[in-house]
Amino acid sequence: MIQKVLGVVGLLSLPLLAEVSLEHKIGQMLMVGFHGTSAPSHSQICKDIQKYHVGSVILFDYNPVDRTKPKNIATKVQLKKLTSELQACSHDGKLLIAVDQEGGKVQRLKSKYGFYGKFPKASDVIKMDQSTIKSTYTKMSAELQLVGINYDLAPVVDLDINMKNHVIHGLGRSFGKDPKVVAKYASTFIDAMHENGVLTSIKHFPGHGSSVGDTHKGFVDVTHLWKEVELEPYRLLKDKADTVMVAHVFNKKLDDVYPASLSYKTITKLLRWKLGYHGVVITDDLQMGAISKKYGLKNTLKLAINAGDDILLIGNQLDPRKVKKTSLLVETILDLVKAGEVKEEAITKAYQRIEKLKQKL
Repeated sequence: MIQKVLGVVGLLSLPLLAEVSLEHKIGQMLMVGFHGTSAPSHSQICKDIQKYHVGSVILFDYNPVDRTKPKNIATKVQLKKLTSELQACSHDGKLLIAVDQEGGKVQRLKSKYGFYGKFPKASDVIKMDQSTIKSTYTKMSAELQLVGINYDLAPVVDLDINMKNHVIHGLGRSFGKDPKVVAKYASTFIDAMHENGVLTSIKHFPGHGSSVGDTHKGFVDVTHLWKEVELEPYRLLKDKADTVMVAHVFNKKLDDVYPASLSYKTITKLLRWKLGYHGVVITDDLQMGAISKKYGLKNTLKLAINAGDDILLIGNQLDPRKVKKTSLLVETILDLVKAGEVKEEAITKAYQRIEKLKQKL
């Protein structure tokens, strides 16, 4: 079970901040993807977790380099061994090990690898009664826990308001149009995950349901389609959500310069100050076309940290030619701090929020 964190007790048990190096704090902010179905102590990912205190990893089944081989997920036994090897590499035994497991098209634990693999998509879940939904998602969380996955990048709380939307509507990933209904189903999902000690992430802030384009491929402007009601699920779930994932959508009404994931106005001013959410914010994959085609790595990291993002997701999944080494990510951020382009205080705040999140495990 996920424990309720008592503010004072939780913070007292954190390592004394003065003793934690800047490099360590930066490492905790990184969620990296890697190639490999095992992580022995001599593997690069294990060395990176040990040396740079990497806070989280993301696992994929599909291998973009060689389609005939798995990337991280091959069988139940293999995956359980991989996650325990990864945890053994971490200093605190609380490495966040994440997957996208929503149900429907988006489930990494597929039946061909020996998993259940038939969890329904959100648009089918809403046709079930409440107890069936609870047991369905509890079964999903039990399967994640069984193989050592402690962080599910779900549920989707985007509203189903654009029938031309391929990414959300087309794949049946939304619980509906009504924010109260969406928040209710998402809440059931979160409770079911917590039953088995799995953390969650509601997504994709500030709303991807009205969009037409796909941020995996390139720039997506939702200015004329987006509606303020899309913020409502986040307001309703602000005290319950473990983390919030921010989309790469561009919305002139919220920020006329930057997409949401790199926007101080959207993350700090809107999500934190106006809506009152104080937990961990994670970016969608910073290697998606919407970001990578427009901003270089250094600028992306600078903007993301300054915007108020806590976990920076580098999936190393979308383009085999653009794999980013952990050492490069850490060194780039260290350089940004030295140059005064990123305040160390922003990194410390992110680190504290992540440590507080890990206290729930």
